[in-house]
Amino acid sequence: MPDFDYLAREATGRQVSGSLSAASERDALSALAGRSLFPIRVTVSEASKKQAATGSRRVAARFLTVFYNQLADLLKSGVPLLRSLQLLEDQTSSPALKYVIQDVREQVADGSRLNDAMRRHPKAFNYLTVSMVKAGEEGGFLEEVLARIAAFNDHQEELKGRVTGAMVYPLFLMTVGTAIITVMMVWFVPNFAAIFDRMKAAGTLPWATTTLLAISETLQQWWLVILAVIVAAVAGLVAYLNTEEGSRNLDRFKLKVPGLGPILQNLAVARFCRMLGTLLRNGVPILQSLRIAKDASGNVVLAEAIGNAADNVSSGQSLAVPLRASGQFSRELVEMIAVGEEANNLENVLINVADNLEKRTSRRIDMVVRLLEPMLLLVMAVIVTFVIAALLLPVLNMSSMA
Repeated sequence: MPDFDYLAREATGRQVSGSLSAASERDALSALAGRSLFPIRVTVSEASKKQAATGSRRVAARFLTVFYNQLADLLKSGVPLLRSLQLLEDQTSSPALKYVIQDVREQVADGSRLNDAMRRHPKAFNYLTVSMVKAGEEGGFLEEVLARIAAFNDHQEELKGRVTGAMVYPLFLMTVGTAIITVMMVWFVPNFAAIFDRMKAAGTLPWATTTLLAISETLQQWWLVILAVIVAAVAGLVAYLNTEEGSRNLDRFKLKVPGLGPILQNLAVARFCRMLGTLLRNGVPILQSLRIAKDASGNVVLAEAIGNAADNVSSGQSLAVPLRASGQFSRELVEMIAVGEEANNLENVLINVADNLEKRTSRRIDMVVRLLEPMLLLVMAVIVTFVIAALLLPVLNMSSMA
């Protein structure tokens, strides 16, 4: 049974915090109500998250996509959730997915909501998926959300396949080229050091050759230290990115990366707009919709901006004003939201915005993928040219002096 950390308010208005054990978030809320506490925030404790992650299993994306599609079809056909999960558990060919579905089904049978049961398996269901399922359960359109998750996963796998296909050839050349250059730097270049000693003493050795010899000498003497530093740096970076501050800084960095930043931002904004529009179309109040849809963006920075917007909306402002002030949303998008609010047609405007953003972003992704191959080839050509020039320039200079 997981532990939940809570922040609540007593009848006197005093805020209190603590933790309690409950089967699900709903049970935790009921337990707080039984203590005459008004919950402000209830979250799964870090210890329970780590324990759940330890028992979770990683599932291939293609199996999850099929699972979401089939579960959506079964629910649309009127099959109860427990029966649907049982059918999918029996027919799946993935042992990891079978284990996950079995645990999810048992948790749902014990009274947990589907999103709470899925949250126990972070290696299978990411944060975005759990947030969208929670929105679908609260808004009464779980089938639509599951179909949307399946489509999104399918789109991600298609994009990954296109990128991988475009990168195979240049990555092969880069791997072979790196191996050849490493062999040359460690075993071949040092043989030229004695030949270039006279020019080095006279100060006539070209800077490219001097740099190449210095790199070769460093690799020979310190390769073990360099390898250890790289491994330690990668391990430290991964540990930092797993923290709350590291995750926030990573999401902030993603939005600022030249070329890639606008693509990631448009995808995150499109997910938010689609989720918010779908919630509003299904009759969910705007404040509740904003607090649910902000997690669908998949970016902490955007989620915080949307959360601040929700606070301003609760005080009587329109949605467009705080979104404009956050600086995370384009002027065109903010103007369209403002028009949708004035025309009382915000839900349809948001879904149209999501469609347009996804189409525009898809075209930009195709362009970036096409540019990757020549860019990588250019990098390899520059490196190889530098090595060859560094070795040939002294030989040509000696020939001209002779």
